[in-house]
Amino acid sequence: MIEIPTDLPAELVPLSWLIGVWEGTGVIDYALGDGEDAERVSQEFGQRVSFSHDGLPYLNYSSYSWLLDDEKTPLTAETGYWRLSRLHIEGDVGPGMLPGVGARPFTTAQSVEALRNSAEGFDLEVSIVHPTGVNELYLGQVKGPRIDLATDAVVRTRSAKEYTAATRLYGLVENHLLWAWDIAALGLELRTHASARLAKVD
Repeated sequence: MIEIPTDLPAELVPLSWLIGVWEGTGVIDYALGDGEDAERVSQEFGQRVSFSHDGLPYLNYSSYSWLLDDEKTPLTAETGYWRLSRLHIEGDVGPGMLPGVGARPFTTAQSVEALRNSAEGFDLEVSIVHPTGVNELYLGQVKGPRIDLATDAVVRTRSAKEYTAATRLYGLVENHLLWAWDIAALGLELRTHASARLAKVD
């Protein structure tokens, strides 16, 4: 059963099942090259993911991962924001720190229903920043306890490794958060990269 916090902004109700701290394990499985001679990277990792909100109509996202070796070697981290995709109007904050003018839009469940798409889900925009110099902008949708995302843009610093596209899939299955992440990187086409199963810990 999904519990919806009483202080949750109405726009976040479709994403409410993500809110909390999740922890578990996963597997990196990535082929470096094509054909029989491709080198395969295969490694188990641990991960802790947090989705939270601060009263504004977006989720704060953070993730920390480590290798499941004797030293629990730190692997990587991510941070970002998840929100329903819609045009921003005068009542919305921004750009920058400019306050909105007038009432904030989409503050009731009924008004948020107007954002439902033709597939009976809600369009999403997700921004994820990596400490390795990669910034991803994903577009996709949430439909019940399932989220499908694909990169609309990837921005890299000059020092970052080549990384050009990605897809992510999230789902709530038997009270666990399952995800899968495919990437196109290092001159290779989009392919399986990593997946995990996480349990809520708070």
